[in-house]
Amino acid sequence: MKRVALFIATNLAIVVVLGLVLSFLGPALGLDRGSYGGLLLFAAVFGFGGAFISLWMSKFIAKRSVGAQVIQAPQSHTEKWLVDTVARQAKAAGIGMPEVAVYQSLEMNAFATGASKNNSLVAVSTGLLQQMDKREVEAVLAHEVSHIANGDMVTLTLIQGVVNTFVIFLARAIAGIINNALRGNSNQGSGAGGFAYYGIVIVLEIIFGILASVIVMWFSRQREYRADAGAAYLEGKDAMIAALNRLRNNHESQLEGSMVAFGISGKKAMSELFLSHPPLEKRISALQKSA
Repeated sequence: MKRVALFIATNLAIVVVLGLVLSFLGPALGLDRGSYGGLLLFAAVFGFGGAFISLWMSKFIAKRSVGAQVIQAPQSHTEKWLVDTVARQAKAAGIGMPEVAVYQSLEMNAFATGASKNNSLVAVSTGLLQQMDKREVEAVLAHEVSHIANGDMVTLTLIQGVVNTFVIFLARAIAGIINNALRGNSNQGSGAGGFAYYGIVIVLEIIFGILASVIVMWFSRQREYRADAGAAYLEGKDAMIAALNRLRNNHESQLEGSMVAFGISGKKAMSELFLSHPPLEKRISALQKSA
């Protein structure tokens, strides 16, 4: 559950920080307590702003968080094979050539990220290269290329922007009502005012942020099925099933932050509501039943 907790914490941090900025800028910009329309507008600006800032920085954060080394000029047969495989799959998928990187990790995993279909990164762990055969690695790479081709990064950003908007808006609207009730003045509207108000806002944003993450995680699970299907199209269904079977006995992914959302690995947890990936058994079953 560590990786899921880190994913949720990243999104909550963005919402809380930008939400506090909104609280201080709101009055200066004429956002009074009764202006629900103004509040919704600024919540959208900050909600989508945070999501797109995260998307824009995604490749940089990915490389730094796992220490991924981009293959500029292949130094070995394996590196050349990786670059050539991704190039072939990217051409077949109709996207620009992603950067290809390798990072040091004993676990079998890979991820894709980037701001657009033509500005992306595919990274694989050394553990995956060492523990999977060539056919299985090609299927995993195809899964990540399919994430890019499906536009999953941008779509997830838009969904996160909508979620952030309503988290910011509802937290402030409800906090204003509670604050006014506590002060015995229900005629002052729903805007900012006092330390009690800001404290209530932060608590509500954390609560709503956790609840909203259920929506984001649901979408994340659906796109995993689509990426599996894309990999099956590019490299064959049997190859993707073999890769997932290999992963089934692997330990839980240690990818941190938003990178877990685009990893290949997945494992059962106490509740699927907060899982970014469906259980491997379900992914394998879906592929077996597909045409």
